[in-house]
Amino acid sequence: MSDELFLQTLKKYFGYDSFRSIQLDIVRSISSGYDTLGLMPTGGGKSITFQVPALTMEGVCIVVTPLISLMKDQVQHLKDKGIKADYIHSGLSRMEIQKVLDNTIYGAIKFLYVSPERLSQKLFLAKLYYMKVCFITVDEAHCISQWGYDFRPSYLTISKIREEIPDVPVLALTATATPLVVHDIQEKLQFGKFSKTETNVFQMSFKRENISYVVRRTEDKFAEMIHILTSVNGSAIIYTRNREKTKEVSRLLNETGISADFYHAGLDFAIKDKRQQRWQNNEIRVMVATNAFGMGIDKPDVRVVIHIDCPDSLEAYFQEAGRAGRDGKRSFSVLLYNNLDRSNLLRHCTLSFPEKEYIKRVYDHLAYFFELAVDTGEGARYEFNKSLFCARFKHNETKLESALSILQNGGYIHYDSDPDSKPRIIMNVMREELYHVNNISPTEEKVLTTLLRYYGTLFTDFTYFDDMYIARKCGIDEDLLHTILVELAQKRIIRYVPRRKIPIITYLQQRIESSRIRISKDIYETLQERQQERINAVLNYAEACNKCRETMLMSYFGEKSLNDCGHCDNCLTNKEQHISADYTDMLRSLLSDKQRHSVGELAKLGIPRQHMTEFIESLRNNDEFLLDGTFISLRYISK
Repeated sequence: MSDELFLQTLKKYFGYDSFRSIQLDIVRSISSGYDTLGLMPTGGGKSITFQVPALTMEGVCIVVTPLISLMKDQVQHLKDKGIKADYIHSGLSRMEIQKVLDNTIYGAIKFLYVSPERLSQKLFLAKLYYMKVCFITVDEAHCISQWGYDFRPSYLTISKIREEIPDVPVLALTATATPLVVHDIQEKLQFGKFSKTETNVFQMSFKRENISYVVRRTEDKFAEMIHILTSVNGSAIIYTRNREKTKEVSRLLNETGISADFYHAGLDFAIKDKRQQRWQNNEIRVMVATNAFGMGIDKPDVRVVIHIDCPDSLEAYFQEAGRAGRDGKRSFSVLLYNNLDRSNLLRHCTLSFPEKEYIKRVYDHLAYFFELAVDTGEGARYEFNKSLFCARFKHNETKLESALSILQNGGYIHYDSDPDSKPRIIMNVMREELYHVNNISPTEEKVLTTLLRYYGTLFTDFTYFDDMYIARKCGIDEDLLHTILVELAQKRIIRYVPRRKIPIITYLQQRIESSRIRISKDIYETLQERQQERINAVLNYAEACNKCRETMLMSYFGEKSLNDCGHCDNCLTNKEQHISADYTDMLRSLLSDKQRHSVGELAKLGIPRQHMTEFIESLRNNDEFLLDGTFISLRYISK
């Protein structure tokens, strides 16, 4: 395939005249059948690298991603361009999944987005055999590496898929990977075993020259945050680790006259979408969020990203910080830090790897909670009321989450903490009775007609439906759709079960006696050691006083930087210290006649106006000089 064809496709579907940086290199590589790894920082245009080549090839492109919200966004984005795309995840019924897979086999789907957990299920594997696949895209590829900051065991099933379709190449994409993780990704995905070459890695520079990295040591983070937001104009993101804190900080900002809203994974999808749109459209200035906010966000004019809590890895920090300044203009990524952050990070590392006996105890308590007997339960799926569980068995939520994660890594359970369970309905009246219902509004009638047009089983069984799609077809938003469905249910025309976000626990094997649980070194000691290394790297970055912040970040990701950036807080401090030393030598020469001189004569030294105040202040702390009103002299003259 020619570059001209790729450029035509790029222009036709995405409106761009040319590729950026390494995009074309990646497109050429995967189109030629090579296993390919692309390292592109946040905002680098990863989606173009698989969407363009897939549109020029026969067959479906399978896109593996762990983020349901990102699946939805990208599928809708593609559909809006007239491109056939769909997705499957744990929130769909078996019938819906089968329908999507059959459509893929028949060639009606060009991009099929799937969660990694879906890859190992029998239905998917059975249908995969009949699909014509052009290549597999693995997004967030660092998740496959146990050395990565977001290791997910479900990603390891991707290599098994390669055994099923050995002639299909893989494109792995990630925004953050150390050299060790880069090597591990290729090994885990079996680069070269099924394609033409073993290593085919393309990497953009991680350097973002328009971003100034800053660390502010402060005991009053809120006051410092207000100071930054009043000093830097434009759109902003504030990251915190705690869901409740997003709400609190948002409220405080609004009280000070700075428009803000909050965002976290626990909010309903419609609410998250509405808040994101308001921020995108500059209706609010600041989004206060957990790390759930940002994936797939492409707002170019974010001027400042502030972390009021320390992230537990430089990978996470760099990815979130990189959401600033995508338009190339000067922007700032600020970490607010104090000694409490150090103790919290070290405590978090301890809580992330609770004692093995505690993990076994959690396993037992789950069985008691679900009333599951020994040697039963493989494949059983339970809604998990975490608050009730913690109250009943006296568990700390953070410690419990860590235990569940380790049990998942060990292959005992699958813990879906944020499932996207679709809403469902069933008609409460017979088809012929529906025509005689006369107490409904035109909008209610339109909703019912639209549902019946797209879902044919409403009269026979509870049916899952896509509320976003139905709302859009009816020309209303999701909140109004929900209100209408509630009213129809109250009129006993339908039965309606709204979308729910209750965590799900699935048993991947029969329940066993907890004494037989084996927690291997690979999923405990090795990961514990790696997490400690990541936390140490964050602490070193936050507490460095004279090293260039950008150089530290580049070095962490294996990129050598020949020169310091010149605009991070440490570089500016070092520059001012050098300037001050140079001017001090010049001042000493000026005062060598042992006379008093006016402060105004400092202009003879050629000190730039922006440095004058700082320089005079530095003289007050220098015992060599005496400032007396508007005059300055060498101190020994006054003796």
